[in-house]
Amino acid sequence: MLSLVSVPIGNLKDITLRALEVLQEADTIACEDTRFSLKLLSHYGISKPLLSYHEHNAEQMRPRLLSLLKEGKKIAYITDGGMPLISDPGFKLVVACQEHGFPYTVIPGPSAPLTALCLSGLSPSRFLFGGFLSPKTGARKRALEEVSSEKATLIFFESPKRLVPFLKDAHEVLGDRIATVCREMTKLFEETKKGSFSTLITFYEQTPPRGEIVVVIEGNMALEKKVIDLDYHLNEAFKSHSLKEAVDLVSKAYNLPKREVYQHALKLSSEKTRLSKGTSE
Repeated sequence: MLSLVSVPIGNLKDITLRALEVLQEADTIACEDTRFSLKLLSHYGISKPLLSYHEHNAEQMRPRLLSLLKEGKKIAYITDGGMPLISDPGFKLVVACQEHGFPYTVIPGPSAPLTALCLSGLSPSRFLFGGFLSPKTGARKRALEEVSSEKATLIFFESPKRLVPFLKDAHEVLGDRIATVCREMTKLFEETKKGSFSTLITFYEQTPPRGEIVVVIEGNMALEKKVIDLDYHLNEAFKSHSLKEAVDLVSKAYNLPKREVYQHALKLSSEKTRLSKGTSE
């Protein structure tokens, strides 16, 4: 049996009684970082054989874990913090268990994305988790463009050194939306900072962040709320500007993503062309 065990994201007290029971009964514990795992296990007086399983050795270690499961061993799988499979290689291990018919279960508990969502003060009704984006600006912007029209709240992991570049790219691609930066959650110096991208950029340029970070961003509700105004201002801009110029003017005036305004402008332009042809005929 494979048990995917959720462990604390910071405060060691945030572990369930069931999780401790499963770890105590396991024959082997597979973990992302043995140093972190030893700290947690030692705190609760648990001594078990540890197997390192992370993104760099997963392909080599997976067959060994499957072999132990085939022998009927109990394996507990934990990450450096939070729910297994979220931004770690545990997913392929679950798929392998499905393919081989090995039983597995989840021992629920702490989760960084959900904790940040609850702390953020942004809508939890619908959300999209994006994990870590590329550290390269071009790839990061493309990833943000892909979700720019999402009405769901967006959740991303980020490192302290890349937080400001991330916020700047998000500002450029998504417009000056409201976001919340959740830092060092459940730990002594937990910090939640909410504001517009421009405000957050200024703050973190002056106060470089430390620790683990989750960024929560409001969904794109602007176009839905301002569609009538958009129609009016785009049509007014069309009178004296090209489509590209009109999109640039209106997107800046409304702090909206150019991509969304451009798509809306194309739709308006197409409708005007169709109506014009219908009139002439």
